Amino acid sequence: MLHRVAHRGYSAVAPENTLPALVAAARAGATFVEFDVRATADGVPVVIHDRTVNRTTTGSGRVWDLRADEIAGFDAGSWFGPGHAGLRVPTLVEALEALRPTAAELLLEIKPPATLDEVKAVMAALAEYDLLDRTVVQSFEADVVRKARQVAPEVRRGLLLFRFDAETVELCRELDVAYCNPPVEDVLTGAPTVAELTTLGVGVMPWTANDMTQWRALAEAGAAGLITDYVGELTGWAAA
Repeated sequence: MLHRVAHRGYSAVAPENTLPALVAAARAGATFVEFDVRATADGVPVVIHDRTVNRTTTGSGRVWDLRADEIAGFDAGSWFGPGHAGLRVPTLVEALEALRPTAAELLLEIKPPATLDEVKAVMAALAEYDLLDRTVVQSFEADVVRKARQVAPEVRRGLLLFRFDAETVELCRELDVAYCNPPVEDVLTGAPTVAELTTLGVGVMPWTANDMTQWRALAEAGAAGLITDYVGELTGWAAA
């Protein structure tokens, strides 16, 4: 089965990383709902991609310099469209509450910088909501993946990449990851690496597969799933 991975939720139809985007992704047939987590100044994990709140909220400043209650006061929907005005940056707990009743698995990206205590807070929330076994925790930072393994060895792990390189397969082996997720072009042009990872038991899910004309080629190249903003469209394509 080709996994249908909703990038920051169903971010083509609702503001990325908001509760409506996460819930819409599950309803649209996502097998994984991907979202990003950072910690606030007071150590609360919140769901947001960027280092700052500037692009996706009415606030400004770096996430780790702002308290959770400050971030909660910002509008995180009006940038996307007037119909979404008033949405907030969800806490991780709010996201887990919204996703727990769905059938989707979670692809949770921990954004660096992330301290061991911050990783522990993420894992504790997953454990509290009984979602450790439904979650893959991933990061671009190998050190964050190591911290996740240290805190919760049983949780599946993923390594995000900006490109395949000579160290990729060995690093995935060392980290004992379930998934290695590189850019689309690396899957289309890196058949030997995809094959090596697949043989190792590591699924390869490229980001961000928004060009629908590439979906068949990516599947034929050995992708285990596609990370896309258009998860509803991918569900329809896969069914056809």
